[in-house]
Amino acid sequence: MSKGSDSAEPGTFSCSEETPGDISCGFGDDLELNPFDGLPFSSRYYKLLKERKTLPVWKVRCQFEDALVNNQLVIVSGIAKTGRSTQIPQWCAEFCLYAEYQHGMIVCTQTNKQQAVDLALRVADEMDVNIGHEVGYTIPLETCCSSDTILRYCTDDMLLREMMSDPFLEHYGVIVIDQAHERTVSTDVLLGLLKDILLQRPELRVVLLTVPPTTEKLLKYYGSIPLISLEVSCPAEVVHSNTCNKDYFYSALRLVLEIHRTRESGDVVVFFASAKEVHSAYSILQNEGSRLGSELDQMVPIVFYPNQRGLLSVLTEQSGSTKTRRVFLSVQHGEDLWWTAESIKFVIDTGVQIKLVYNPRVRAYSEKLQSINQCQADIRRQLSGPAGKCFRLYPEASLPLETSSQILESNITPTVLFLKRLEIAGLGQCHFIDRPDPEGLMQALEELDYLAALDDDGNLSEIGIIMSEIPLDPQMAKALLASCEFDCVNEMLTIAAMLSAPSCFLEPSAGMTHEVAQIHRKFRHPEGDHFTLINIYNAFKQSQKEQYMTAEKWCRDYFLDYSALKMADAIRSELTDTLNRIELPISEPSFGTKTNTNNIKRALLAGFFMQIARDVDGSGNYFILTHKHMAQMHPLSGYGAQSHKLGLPEWVLFNEYTLSENNYIRTVSEISPQVFIQTAPLYFFYNLPPSESKDFLQDMLDSEASRSCREKQRMANGSDATRDCAAVTQTYDRCMIQ
Repeated sequence: MSKGSDSAEPGTFSCSEETPGDISCGFGDDLELNPFDGLPFSSRYYKLLKERKTLPVWKVRCQFEDALVNNQLVIVSGIAKTGRSTQIPQWCAEFCLYAEYQHGMIVCTQTNKQQAVDLALRVADEMDVNIGHEVGYTIPLETCCSSDTILRYCTDDMLLREMMSDPFLEHYGVIVIDQAHERTVSTDVLLGLLKDILLQRPELRVVLLTVPPTTEKLLKYYGSIPLISLEVSCPAEVVHSNTCNKDYFYSALRLVLEIHRTRESGDVVVFFASAKEVHSAYSILQNEGSRLGSELDQMVPIVFYPNQRGLLSVLTEQSGSTKTRRVFLSVQHGEDLWWTAESIKFVIDTGVQIKLVYNPRVRAYSEKLQSINQCQADIRRQLSGPAGKCFRLYPEASLPLETSSQILESNITPTVLFLKRLEIAGLGQCHFIDRPDPEGLMQALEELDYLAALDDDGNLSEIGIIMSEIPLDPQMAKALLASCEFDCVNEMLTIAAMLSAPSCFLEPSAGMTHEVAQIHRKFRHPEGDHFTLINIYNAFKQSQKEQYMTAEKWCRDYFLDYSALKMADAIRSELTDTLNRIELPISEPSFGTKTNTNNIKRALLAGFFMQIARDVDGSGNYFILTHKHMAQMHPLSGYGAQSHKLGLPEWVLFNEYTLSENNYIRTVSEISPQVFIQTAPLYFFYNLPPSESKDFLQDMLDSEASRSCREKQRMANGSDATRDCAAVTQTYDRCMIQ
């Protein structure tokens, strides 16, 4: 059925407590037909409809639909497990159906890609339509939509990418921003841009789904707009700790065992600060579980990550036995993922999280242990239901109401590049809820200028426009673009994909570190870690062609992460498609030749010349030229593993620097200072802080300039040589891609 072909006249949408089937009288009198696909409703539809009507959000359906008809912007405030993420988008779909989709379709953003998939699957089931047809989803590297899709779930960053070609989001009549309280960089940018888009498109409707602590800030930001608050059932009983417990990790594990020994039924969820703590807790609980007496039920610890596949089935399925208790071990920013969990009766909240905070002065992230906010604490409390218990390992009223939005703690260079691109499309300035730190903004503009992404007026240059088309961080996008000049695109695609995917190296278990290092030695390349990544990817692709073993088994044998390598392969395909679309040449593979090796280093330096370090004493103490910090080679680096035998390179390029106890640099490759001074822009070099290493490079630059001047004198026979030589340093041959 074509969209809207049998629906009511535009503007007739009004509140109705009847089922969607009751409003489709135009489809026939004998059978109730689904207005979205024209087919009869199934028996499962009515079963799910009965369940849906018990959700707290259904009490405000009329109020919401009236607000949607009469206002451009509506805020719905309520915690997880109220049904807001599944029901509100469906009611928006009905709103667009009655308008015959003349203003567009419906999109609902999520901050987590797996939740976008799970919600799309659930909503398609509830609407009695096929996933990928009337209801679909779009997440990085995966799209399940068609021309029939009228309701689409997607991640917030994917909707931003869509604005590159549709800056005013004219494809949509209703935009639902879910989890606005998460305050991710992408969500904050969307909220800021939508303020301007709403002025340009009076027919557009925007719905913000959030939780109470964030509601006041949104109301203050957007002004006088309708607020619909969702009632929740009686919250769970809360037990607070009397003091701030620094030993929260072991206190949480002891509490798990105490709960298990009470023999009260119900699963347990524990929120830790980091993935490292989750894995440690898993090992400890596994060992402790094996020692439990036969009189106690079985205790099964389960590691639970926000982006993990199959979350919905894990949460909704019941324990395999009535004598089994599951203990879910999770991290921060995963609270909203538990909207389907019914078996959880106990929540253990450690009250802390590890956040990565960006320091623009040193262009590096640092790990900080922080308290969660009251918003997260309230969501966690509700997970156990009214009959459960929430154990908080911190005193009452000790949490901040809200924590800083991610845009204040992140590297905003990619965001600035994106906003500069939208300015070309005519979209006005982004009105941030919390304006980024001026120092971070200046650092972002400076970095884009160094990368030649800006022209003399501060607008995007032609190179900057091309960089904005490539879904990579600006430095990697510039390196990939430079590889077109240096004829090593094939290899740089692999490097970019491997660095964009999660690490392919599995964490060795206790006692296996040396054995795993020996196995990984097969892939090491003498030129550095970037080249090692190419070796690993090529070996992985070769394993897929082998007949005697599967790629999964090959990865297990070499202690590599199969899912990470599969993702890298998908990212590489996407990047290849992007280069083909913008008609950039892709070289034939020539990995292993000396010329190719030198060209790869030149391409890397074109993007990462700001990330250069020098071993100042020959013992692995690396001096970072841009901010004069000292760092160590990460133990997992190929150089770190072989440093005692072959020695460490003096000059290196690194991909990542993290402020931590050891200040590690990661993914490191050797470079020559001669190539560095030929590639880095002179105005970047002259802005480096004074140091012995800079003096060394300056002497080298002066020597190169003098040689060039003498050559020019010989060729010009001294005619205008004196005048020309005075400008040699400034006109020294640079990387052509700049």
